[in-house]
Amino acid sequence: MQENSWDVIVAGGGPAGLSAALMLGRSRRRVLVIDAGNPRNRFAAHMHGVLGQEGVPPGELLERGRAEAEGYGVEFASGTIQRVEREHDGLQVTTVEGAVRSTRAMVVATGLSDELPDIPGLAERWGSTVLHCPYCHGWEVRNQHLGVLTTSPFGLHQAELIRQWSDHVTVFTAGLGHVTPATEQRLRARGIDLEPAPVTEILGEGSTIGAVRLDDRREVSVDAIFTAGAPRPHDDFLAPLGLARSETPFGSFLTVDPTGKTSDDRIWAIGNVVNPAANVPMSIGAGAFTGGVVNGALVTWDFDTAAQDPAAWPRIAPADFWEERYAGSDHVWSGTVNRVLADVVRTLSPGRALDLGCGEGADVIWLAQHGWEATGVDISPTAIRRATAAAETAGLGADHARFIADNLAATPTGAYDLVSASFLHSPVELPREDILREATRRVAPGGHLLITSHADFPPWAGVPHGHEHRFLSPEQELEQLALEPEEWDVLLAETRPRATTAPDGEPATLDDVVVLIRRH
Repeated sequence: MQENSWDVIVAGGGPAGLSAALMLGRSRRRVLVIDAGNPRNRFAAHMHGVLGQEGVPPGELLERGRAEAEGYGVEFASGTIQRVEREHDGLQVTTVEGAVRSTRAMVVATGLSDELPDIPGLAERWGSTVLHCPYCHGWEVRNQHLGVLTTSPFGLHQAELIRQWSDHVTVFTAGLGHVTPATEQRLRARGIDLEPAPVTEILGEGSTIGAVRLDDRREVSVDAIFTAGAPRPHDDFLAPLGLARSETPFGSFLTVDPTGKTSDDRIWAIGNVVNPAANVPMSIGAGAFTGGVVNGALVTWDFDTAAQDPAAWPRIAPADFWEERYAGSDHVWSGTVNRVLADVVRTLSPGRALDLGCGEGADVIWLAQHGWEATGVDISPTAIRRATAAAETAGLGADHARFIADNLAATPTGAYDLVSASFLHSPVELPREDILREATRRVAPGGHLLITSHADFPPWAGVPHGHEHRFLSPEQELEQLALEPEEWDVLLAETRPRATTAPDGEPATLDDVVVLIRRH
């Protein structure tokens, strides 16, 4: 696998991304996390409400999570993703820094930024005394004078919620729009103070807040402020893909299903990038769940590829593959003798013959009918049963045509006047070189070895993925045999054209490699 090719690229190294990466690393996937190093909660000194991590600094959690993921082989790269594009069977990921990587799947966990109101003194206190989530920070400011700076009509919910942590709450209502008498009565019923004038400045020393200045120049003393910034998801780099989006009360977000999958079947999105309300535990949970889902998708793709792509077949044992091939159909080959074998053997005196990879027996039967005592060997029991039945139908006994189901490299003992191997090719890994070298040891003095093979794929089929340079030239066939020159004569080493009919019924030509050698 190339260095820049991955099973999964995780965009974002926050709690959601690290959790997904951990699950994928434990699933033995090749995972790269690309992280810009700007988590949403970096402004907070401590996390709260995170079981087992109460009060831990956010950066410490990320350090632990990263070390855990690295322990399972997950790799990390600093950078900012610029764009993601589809490519064959995956995605191409380009960073601002110029790195280009390929991946089969992607988990987007890049989070969001909180766009705060443009009020002096607000942004610099974000995460310390200007807060967003009462579940994350409410306990730490309980019983203090808390302000609620509303930024939209949804601020009413936050105003009511904050009352749980303090009985001294002031709501700055300008962001709510028109406040009805019923709403005002509802808030005041719980002892909440209302200030309708717009806030113009946050006053205080350092990260602390002393007061809020209003546009009528009054100042209201507060100890902390809760507000809600406009969430801006970090997903611009996905724009070239045109993924489906949903308009929510908080803005436009990627549309995802319960597993986090987007409208692209190779991209999942989790955490704040799709859910601005997700806190650290929710993000960790989403990452763990989606990490498992993504591995499941990869498992399915792996099996689909193995079933459909011959390049994946070497994982299957040759005997199993060929037995399934023969048993899965009534008849595999034409039942006629290989033309090269017939042409060459007509020039030889009959004797004992051994045919390797005999299949359903056509060559062995032809040899027996022309005076040879022929033995055929194949790794498929089904092929051998069919060959035996065909020989019986042709009136040939086992003394003229016999068949053995066995490992081709374990050829029958004894010396043979002719050993033949016709088109000994296999989509699954077969020790062809070892088989043919062993075959040379079975050739009697004065006997011949005949190898017939394809010179190339049929012109109508093209070259299947993963099979480049599969076939050998005549010279390469001889080189692989590793013959002792003083023991052998090379009689034929050539490529022969063969007329045939293409699947569409049109005439076609195939090239066969023919090698004939004789032992001294």
